[in-house]
Amino acid sequence: MMNFLELTKKRCSIRKYASRPVETEKLDYILEAARMAPSAVNYQPWCFLVVKSDKGREKIQSCYPREWFKQAPCYIVVCGDHAQSWKRADGKDHMDIDVAIAAEHICLAAAEQGLGSCWVCNFDVALCRQQFGLPPTVEPVVLIPVGYPEDEALFEATPKHRKEFVDIVKIETF
Repeated sequence: MMNFLELTKKRCSIRKYASRPVETEKLDYILEAARMAPSAVNYQPWCFLVVKSDKGREKIQSCYPREWFKQAPCYIVVCGDHAQSWKRADGKDHMDIDVAIAAEHICLAAAEQGLGSCWVCNFDVALCRQQFGLPPTVEPVVLIPVGYPEDEALFEATPKHRKEFVDIVKIETF
């Protein structure tokens, strides 16, 4: 079994999916990992809309009409509810932060299960709201396609450009 650092190095944005469906057990595992994510004041202002049917897939694909996106057999729309999120004293809404943590739990759990995923944030939010009947306070924050990579070697082959450790870590002063 890989350790956490190995898992973070394995996870990458997969944009080539096999047609193989995602098993319910694996999807439930991924969603349970998201459910366990931490959130500000433990408010858990998220919900996860799972889209697998042909009709649902057509609706989500209309929100982000890219060819690679259409290959995924399953999607998770990670939503945040502004009415349920914690607001800091200066008014900052932590919904985006909380939802981002849960979304990354999804991506890490998917990678652990041998599944690919990809953060998609540049989608038609208004159309997504309309297509899935989201309430006014609920915002679709990220679309995550989930599926088996077309080739498992994509986990290793996908470049992971990161800044050097010394360029991002500061000790006690900037």
